[in-house]
Amino acid sequence: MEGSDKSPTTLVQPPGTMEDIFNIKVLPSLTPLNGVVSSDVTIDPSRSLWYRIFVPVSTSSASSIPVIIYFHGGGFIAWTADCKVCDDHCRWYARELSAIVVCVSYRLAPEHKCPAQYEDGFDALKFIDRTRRIDGNFPANADITKCFLAGDSSGANIAHHLAVEAAKHKFQELKIVGIILIQAFFGAEERSESELEFQWNPIISLEHMDWIWKQFLPEESNRDHPAVNVFGPKSKDISGLIFPAALVVTSGLDPLRDWSRRYCEWLMQSGKEAELIEYPNVPHSFYAYPHVPEACMAIREMQKFMQNQLTK
Repeated sequence: MEGSDKSPTTLVQPPGTMEDIFNIKVLPSLTPLNGVVSSDVTIDPSRSLWYRIFVPVSTSSASSIPVIIYFHGGGFIAWTADCKVCDDHCRWYARELSAIVVCVSYRLAPEHKCPAQYEDGFDALKFIDRTRRIDGNFPANADITKCFLAGDSSGANIAHHLAVEAAKHKFQELKIVGIILIQAFFGAEERSESELEFQWNPIISLEHMDWIWKQFLPEESNRDHPAVNVFGPKSKDISGLIFPAALVVTSGLDPLRDWSRRYCEWLMQSGKEAELIEYPNVPHSFYAYPHVPEACMAIREMQKFMQNQLTK
């Protein structure tokens, strides 16, 4: 896919159902929109694997720009890097964090079950590592030795698993210096207190989460699969890995809240650096709305976290 100079607000398809409204497609733009330009890059056309890159124009004179490789949410079953909700979100992050944001459009379940999403994500890391210097969509001052993995909800799950695999892989240049997990989609056969407390949550109910896991997981798997229960009996031991520092963001009204808390505890017990930020009065997906004060507060925490990792 090549960059387009058309406005990203140009609709590729009109909305119909509520699902369609959240999945409105928009084009990339080489003309700055809210201070950010964007373009699309194909990794593997045979499986429709590609990414959209967002570059803030304010960093054009900077000597070095960090890179955030971002994995969108949607329960592994919805959204792509060119849907408006993802485009707006990544554009906002690029501008506010003064970073290049690469949003990977991975294959979706149930047509493509686990581990397809992890395979796509890791292939994207290797592709960026291999092609960054010859890819004209990356500015010359893009620094992939200062790279962060990030994601929201199911995308945060992907970011964690890729951080584990990246810690075992020798890249040519790419270096992961931190991970940012926003309301990560983890779980287990055991029910957490927050899942039971908010099981009828209208944004993401317990029944809906169980259904999503069934769409995503291999046949005959349950929620103690290591893709879901990353700190369970079948999970991978990361204590011996050089695992990057983690910023974990959650909220008090999210059914997934307790899994983020447990994830942070597990990281620290494994000897890793982890920080938990919790906003008590907002639900799942609060981060997607810039007018919500806690979303802006989370951006400030991400800025601080990134600066701390970049100055080490």
